[in-house]
Amino acid sequence: MTNEDKIIKVKSTRHINDGIGFSLGTSVLVIFCIFLIILSTFSQINITHFIIPAKLFTAKNLVFSDFLYSYKYIPQVPIILFLAVLLGRKYGIAAILLYIITGLFFVPVFALGGGLRYLFEFGFGYILGYIPAVFFAGSILKSGYSNRNLLHATFVGVLAIHFIGVLYMLIIALLRHEGWIFMQSWIVAQSGVKILYDFVFSFFAMFLAKYLRLVIWAYI
Repeated sequence: MTNEDKIIKVKSTRHINDGIGFSLGTSVLVIFCIFLIILSTFSQINITHFIIPAKLFTAKNLVFSDFLYSYKYIPQVPIILFLAVLLGRKYGIAAILLYIITGLFFVPVFALGGGLRYLFEFGFGYILGYIPAVFFAGSILKSGYSNRNLLHATFVGVLAIHFIGVLYMLIIALLRHEGWIFMQSWIVAQSGVKILYDFVFSFFAMFLAKYLRLVIWAYI
């Protein structure tokens, strides 16, 4: 079978990687994707873009910098949804489970360290949210990789991560007797404007993975 035939074969099946058995190739790909998750955890993208300042109609002598907004973005969520497309539901969840097990029992791969104590960190719920995000996104994409399905998977996947992340934080905060001001500040910091960036970057990450999987899975 020629390389072109292999790619055509992958194109002809909508979610072929969910049906491929475990092999050396799939294990290497899963391990590589775990490293991608770890890398994204400790990476930061400085984003600057134009905005309409809130004080546009109330303040005088606005300067150019008032129309710019800078945000330090950590691309974990886009990478997770990238894996949902690249690996599919089965191997995507396997990669995330191995990432969580590694962080809890072996190497401190989480943003604030690792170990079982991390179960009581406020942000651990976002990590747990990766699992249903990949499951739901992968389930949606089983019917095809159209732009509409990608948008749907992006929306559901990002919301799943943030919903579980916020819910877990509220439970830990209540156990620690934290006040509402702390909870509100946490939600704004972790799921405020960040969720908008997650939607945008996750869609483009999944769009890229849509084409990468055609090549990668043709050789596994």
